[in-house]
Order: sequence, then C-alpha cells, then structure tokens
Amino acid sequence: MSIEQCRIIHLPKIQDPRGNLTFIESNNHIPFETKRVFYLYDVPGGSNRAGHALKKCAQFLVAMSGSFDVIVNDGICKQTYHLNRSYYGLYLPPLTWREIDNFSSGSVCMAIASELYNESDYYRDYQDFVKAL
Repeated sequence: MSIEQCRIIHLPKIQDPRGNLTFIESNNHIPFETKRVFYLYDVPGGSNRAGHALKKCAQFLVAMSGSFDVIVNDGICKQTYHLNRSYYGLYLPPLTWREIDNFSSGSVCMAIASELYNESDYYRDYQDFVKAL
C-alpha cells in the first residue's frame, strides 16, 4: 500500500442553531463496512498512541473533540495529518503504519474499523512491518 491512498474524507455537516449533526454511513462516506468502533480519550499530554500497522483492517479516524496529529508511513514515505474537526476524518488503508501524537487537552479520537479486533492482524514492530512489505 502507499500513503497516497490515505486521505481526508469530509463528512456531511447539518448545521442547526440547536447544534450541528454529522453522520457516517458504511460503504458511502467511508469505503468499507463498519465492524468495530473504539475511541481513545484521557491521553496524557506528551503521550503517543498507535505505533502499528494492520494487515487486513482499514480504519477511519475522527477527532470527536480536541485535536491530534496522525503520522502515516508506508515504509518509504511519511506524512502528517492534523485532525481537529468532527466533520472530517482520515482514511487509513491496510498496511499503513500509523502513530498518533500531539493530543490536545480533552481530545477524543474515534476509530472506525473494517474488521473485528484480531491481534494477529497487527504489525507492532516497525522493522517487521517494513520487512513484510
């Protein structure tokens, strides 16, 4: 895979004086069927998360609150995305190394995944990831 396949996807934003609404539909707004949703929160300042790649699972990350940076890497190129709005997110295809850092206070990162959790789907060592490519 190439980090060129990583991309920001803008989601519908319905504005209303009572509060805005955004929704995500599988195989419409994101290019896969949703099988799992999880979120990161209460991340201490200066900490980072992720530091892995997935073999088969695609993911979509959204900053539900606050902001953070997602650094993606395909073993050759590296790119950083700053997520800070709840009406867009970052699509990560399989075989994309990702690290998440620079969390603002009170930030929440929601991840939507194309697969159920499976530990054997993970590359947790960067050198193993690069060798597999």
